Amino acid sequence: MAKKALITGITGQDGSYLTEILLEKGYEVHGIIRRSSSFNTGRIDHLYNNREIMNKQLFLHYGDLVDTSNLNRLLEQIEPDEIYNLAAQSHVKVSFEIPDYTGQVDALGTLRFLDAIREVGLREVRFYQASTSELYGKVQEVPQSEKTPFYPRSPYGVAKLYGYWIIVNYREAYNLFACNGILFNHESPRRGETFVTRKITRATSRIVAGLQPSLSLGNIHSKRDWGFAPEYCEGMWRILNHDKAEDFVLATGETHTIKEFVEHTFNELGIEIDWQGEAENEKGIISKIDLSKASKLSGADKENYQYQLSKDLKVGQTVVNVDPNYYRPTEVDLLIGDPSKVEKVLGWKAKTKFEDLVKVMIQADLEKVLKRGF
Repeated sequence: MAKKALITGITGQDGSYLTEILLEKGYEVHGIIRRSSSFNTGRIDHLYNNREIMNKQLFLHYGDLVDTSNLNRLLEQIEPDEIYNLAAQSHVKVSFEIPDYTGQVDALGTLRFLDAIREVGLREVRFYQASTSELYGKVQEVPQSEKTPFYPRSPYGVAKLYGYWIIVNYREAYNLFACNGILFNHESPRRGETFVTRKITRATSRIVAGLQPSLSLGNIHSKRDWGFAPEYCEGMWRILNHDKAEDFVLATGETHTIKEFVEHTFNELGIEIDWQGEAENEKGIISKIDLSKASKLSGADKENYQYQLSKDLKVGQTVVNVDPNYYRPTEVDLLIGDPSKVEKVLGWKAKTKFEDLVKVMIQADLEKVLKRGF
């Protein structure tokens, strides 16, 4: 009999990739989705519209981590072997605007799930909690490992800290097979458009298509450890199928600034950027243009493209601005993970290099923009 997996956040970046991985492994996958007045299944539509999969291997259920009775009912109905709790209010900047809701979902949502497991009596179920490098916040050591003290710097990080420790507590108090995956930043073409990496690749594509003049960002000097999301989702599965319930850091062990991400993105399109000014007056200005590289990247001569590369770009044009409105009240300046434990114990290793990650993201967004204009 096929294993059953229950995924919260199945319509998100990680949820969609994890679903593909588990289906490939022969799982019966159940996903929890929130009711919305607009379609929000875009990342899994290729599965949702597949008659060979939908309602045979893949099942979707309405639910929410703030609804205890709903979680109990779903666990009784599905009786999963594995649970992947990926749902969250996951935007760090937004968590300062809606801290109460962030706590309700990211912190207490995890508790509700664990308690529902106990109430329903699913003693053999394995539970994966999506923890985050934002736990480290004001970092206490470099690089950050499973033993590094936490110092979160946002309501999101604080809520996730509660989630982390309640996993540890229920594992020790009730012998539940519950694990934390402390994943550092992981990106892909499916990343939400409001997250900085996708914001950069999408805006840069629109700039070279003549659809917007420039890109506005916050702290471009903050450093992050960026990996490729599908690899990290495969790591989630390894964590939960290890013979022992443990917590693991997943990371590349490299760090790059947002400024570097911008430079590499423009470079993939044949545009070089010079920087002028400091702090909120810093600007990215075009110093060289060779759009033949962008044409080759996207196949921009395709007849079905509604938009073409702009001929109005000029050397000296400002294409990146710093906007203080995007600053966080408390900033996380540096994150770089130490994946030694997961490499040794589970044999997992990040494979996609930073430059290749940027390339796959900008190529996907450039093609999308040239076809549809967004």
